[in-house]
Amino acid sequence: MEKILRNSNVLVTGGAGFIGSNLIESLLNAGNHVVCLDNFSTGKRENLKDFVNNQNFNLIEGDIRNYADCEKSVRNIDIIFHEAALGSVPRSIKDPVTSTDVNIGGFVKMLFAAKEADVKRFIYAASSSTYGDHPDLPKVEDKIGAPLSPYAITKYVDELYASNFAKSYGIDTIGLRYFNVFGKRQDPDGAYAAVIPKFVKLLMKHEAPVINGDGSVSRDFTYIDNVVQANHLAAVVSDSTSINQVYNVAHGERTTLNQLFSYIREMAGKFDDQILKIKPVYGPTRAGDIPHSLASIEKAKKLLGYSPKQNVVEGLEEAVTWFWNNL
Repeated sequence: MEKILRNSNVLVTGGAGFIGSNLIESLLNAGNHVVCLDNFSTGKRENLKDFVNNQNFNLIEGDIRNYADCEKSVRNIDIIFHEAALGSVPRSIKDPVTSTDVNIGGFVKMLFAAKEADVKRFIYAASSSTYGDHPDLPKVEDKIGAPLSPYAITKYVDELYASNFAKSYGIDTIGLRYFNVFGKRQDPDGAYAAVIPKFVKLLMKHEAPVINGDGSVSRDFTYIDNVVQANHLAAVVSDSTSINQVYNVAHGERTTLNQLFSYIREMAGKFDDQILKIKPVYGPTRAGDIPHSLASIEKAKKLLGYSPKQNVVEGLEEAVTWFWNNL
């Protein structure tokens, strides 16, 4: 039987976002009372439409950079899932000030509010970008390099703050280093849209996606259901050796951008065979990107009981179908 969190009062920051809204859906289905804190700078109200009439759901429209909003949101909360952040390496390079303000300043305010309210556990979205220029594959949690973008710096600093708060104040913290998460409700639009929904939407319009570089860049693409599972496990684990740790959350397999495009084209082609004729366009390599990413998930398996259910192909089958029916 899968271990999931039930009958608790939880806060999901950034709950109107892609990952946050999927997490809220799972938490509500398990009988938890869920508070969502979001300022809708990147999150979407439509991601919450299925929850707004649920008596166990409460939306607080506020900003993690505003300490009063943080204080309001943590009242009577048992566990916090901190998903709020400004993602995207390119965005952080273009505007490092705002990324730092949200990802570090907002993080610390949220963490301190949690400590002041005696919240039991603070689970937060860390990032695979923290590995920076460290060359080893697969990536293991205790070996990181120099960060390659302001975004990566912010996510690493969050880990340092969480570790310090655990030692200084005794609050339980668990960081989950996400590796290229994809799935339903992921935004295909905007300058910093994720590659998978963007590819699907372009193919639906019979337009050729642009692949950065020669397509040999590889990532450990991780389906959203695996990420939701990891958050539940982080919430219920009780062994002291498993707490105040950082874990990779991935599937543990590499997929190049060329392979990814082929998978998506084939799956979308089942809905429209004209898509099978489309070829990608190759553009310049993106600044701040690491060339390859592959996670070791052995630590999460051992200490959390993590067992990802969908690999990249299985996850893409579900995601492409959802995008086709909802974009």
